Amino acid sequence: PNAILNATAYTAVDQAESDRVGAFAVNQQGVHNLADACARLSVRLIHVSTDYVFDGGTGRHVSEDDSTAPLGVYGESKLAGERVLSATPNLEWVVVRTAWLYSNQGRNFLNTMLELMSCRDSLNVVCDQVGSPTSALSLAVVLWRIVLAKALRGVFHWTDAGVASWYDFAIAIQEEALSLGILNSRIPIAPILSDQYPTPARRPACVLLDKTKLVAGLNVQPVHWRKRLQETLIQRAATSINLK
Repeated sequence: PNAILNATAYTAVDQAESDRVGAFAVNQQGVHNLADACARLSVRLIHVSTDYVFDGGTGRHVSEDDSTAPLGVYGESKLAGERVLSATPNLEWVVVRTAWLYSNQGRNFLNTMLELMSCRDSLNVVCDQVGSPTSALSLAVVLWRIVLAKALRGVFHWTDAGVASWYDFAIAIQEEALSLGILNSRIPIAPILSDQYPTPARRPACVLLDKTKLVAGLNVQPVHWRKRLQETLIQRAATSINLK
């Protein structure tokens, strides 16, 4: 191949806290295996990473050159995978950090919320963790552009445009799903603080990835997350992936 695009990862953030070996086996050793093979075969490796390599304490957009400081095992293992690439001799590589990925398939916040909204009388959703919800389609389009942009090298950031808390995202999911008939009825959604919903892993309070470098490198502009959410749910409605 001309390039390998590594979209594989151990992404169970809370489970990673009690399964450090498993997380590092996939997110570090697995990347090492790919990097070694790509270097030997002169194949470019494009690797997907995460905003969880940051601690979210800056209160501003973070660039690719800002200091990393993961709060948990998941972020540590993903950062370790990034470092494998930069340490592999004769490897042509690109890292794309992204955040809050969702789609109509698989386990993600969108599908979890739609399922809960279809069977619960009310929901509590964290409002003090902030980021940029990102459609998997948005990321896929950019990754293919990177495949074609053969001169690109190094670490880049990509998310959809705009900012939201998990609470904001949940409210938007319900509004859009109701308008498309994916959900039948509205339920109350209450904002809560992170300490009211304790989890094994600490999560960054606010990570906004600065996309300037990749916008310039690919001459592409991100689409607002709310528009991408609407497009994703329109596709869901059209293919009858409904939870009623």
